[in-house]
Amino acid sequence: MIEIRCIIAVVERGKAEKVVDAAKSAGANGATIFYGRGTGESEVKKFLNMHVEASKEIILILTEIDKYKNIMNAMVEAGQLKKPGTGIIFTVPVTNLIGLHHREEFEE
Repeated sequence: MIEIRCIIAVVERGKAEKVVDAAKSAGANGATIFYGRGTGESEVKKFLNMHVEASKEIILILTEIDKYKNIMNAMVEAGQLKKPGTGIIFTVPVTNLIGLHHREEFEE
């Protein structure tokens, strides 16, 4: 069985489409985008004296382990995620994957 990673990115509202387009160009088959609200805004204001938008877009991408680094790097660049206050990105391993329409791509 092929190892799968889930890339999770939390970006400023309105930036997800650009980040997902970059991910697809780097090999991602698709993405799920949903909306959220951050709770760390007041702490950032206190310590860094900067505004951070509370509304966020959360991106989930499932991909094979050998593709995730290229996809993740493209997302970081497109979203300028190395700049403070622009978002975060991380991965988690995926086990027991059931119900993915394109699942056969992940199976041997």
